[in-house]
Amino acid sequence: MLSMADRIAYSIPEFAAAVGLGKSLIYELVKRGEIPSIRVGRRILIPRSAAEEWLRRKMEEQK
Repeated sequence: MLSMADRIAYSIPEFAAAVGLGKSLIYELVKRGEIPSIRVGRRILIPRSAAEEWLRRKMEEQK
């Protein structure tokens, strides 16, 4: 099984757990387009690159 660092995309629950936020908030951010995502069948995936960019933007907003 791949570790979180080795994955190229995260499910909503995985990403929420990794960043310490609730799933509902992450679903809302994805719905608003604040966190880029892709849909594969019924699953919503957040590409690792998009997750990293979102975190960078959030850090910049804090400065």
